[in-house]
Amino acid sequence: MAESAVMSKVPFLWEGTDRKGKKVKGKSMAADEAHVRADLRRQGVVPSRIRKQGRGLMRGGTITPGDIAIFSRQLSTMLAAGIPLVQAFEIVGQGHENAAMQKLILAVKTDVEGGSALAEALAKHPLHFDDLFVNLVAAGEQAGALESLLDKIATYKEKTEEIKKKIKKALTYPAAVVVVAFVVTIILLIFVIPAFEDLFKGFGADLPAFTRMVVDLSVFVRTQGWMLAIVAGGIVYTFFYFKKRSRTMRHFLDRLSLKLPIVGPILQKASIARYARTLSTMFSAGVPLVEALESVAGATGNIVYEVGVLQMRDEVATGQRLQQAMENTDLFPNMVIQMIAVGEESGSLDEMSSKVADFYENDVDNAVDNLSSLLEPMIMAILGVLVGGLVIAMYLPIFKMGSVI
Repeated sequence: MAESAVMSKVPFLWEGTDRKGKKVKGKSMAADEAHVRADLRRQGVVPSRIRKQGRGLMRGGTITPGDIAIFSRQLSTMLAAGIPLVQAFEIVGQGHENAAMQKLILAVKTDVEGGSALAEALAKHPLHFDDLFVNLVAAGEQAGALESLLDKIATYKEKTEEIKKKIKKALTYPAAVVVVAFVVTIILLIFVIPAFEDLFKGFGADLPAFTRMVVDLSVFVRTQGWMLAIVAGGIVYTFFYFKKRSRTMRHFLDRLSLKLPIVGPILQKASIARYARTLSTMFSAGVPLVEALESVAGATGNIVYEVGVLQMRDEVATGQRLQQAMENTDLFPNMVIQMIAVGEESGSLDEMSSKVADFYENDVDNAVDNLSSLLEPMIMAILGVLVGGLVIAMYLPIFKMGSVI
């Protein structure tokens, strides 16, 4: 009965006055309105209004990796302060603004209250807590250092998310400019070029080849544009459909992305940084190397590196040194291999991996900061060719008439 009562708790928003007559308001988790009133009465609050939080708000919101990182940090801080695990979940869950995250935290809390280990409770939500997270929590529970491991998880999540955000930021700006240029070009072809076309009909002379080509393109976009849009939409949908479901296609795209100029080296460094950061976190938690490499593979963010790390795992399992296994993949720079070798020799693999991660994370930061300045000339060239080319094409007949006159 207790378990079902916890499961049925929903948020209520309330307003009222306290013992001093001061107006107060807040939010409480309870099974029904009667429980809210009883709880407020114990606090000395006379409620004037109680309402259940809207269903849309409860269902709204998505859980991001950033939410998981914040949750890990909060839980680690509370456990380090001596707050019991279940009470810590209650505090973090009720204080979270994201309704979806709040529901997730309280669901995990219910499982823990029912006697499940924290790692087991988290494993029931694989979309939000991956194998790496669950394995580290399990190691922390076994070693009696859960707050320390949660702190490491939070640090790991924060750093990996920071890298992802920087890469997205670097790619979003040029992509947005290209999209804007494309939209402006379509607007010119549909609305502006026809006005010039009517003007050119009164000239009674042949148009320059470039102008004729642009006018024909405008006619095609206006008459067949809908079909072109459907075909383009179908291609984009098919691409993302198979990209999501076909591992072979993702492997091809990930390998191709590593070979792209400018962007490729950044993606490679980001994968190496994630590899090193995950390896450091897992190994420092006392997870055996072969088992750690299993989680490290999925955390690299690139299937090419994932396959390479799984190959390394198989070789290490047969007695091969990690340094040699890394060399066999041809995916890691010599500096990384040498630092890992030093870590193996000195028994400080976690520390050396952390140094590699720090180095490559800083390298990614610098590369991303410089990427915008490197891409700006290319973006300006694209804008000049698309928009400037259309303008020149429209004025060529006028220039031609001027030279004749």
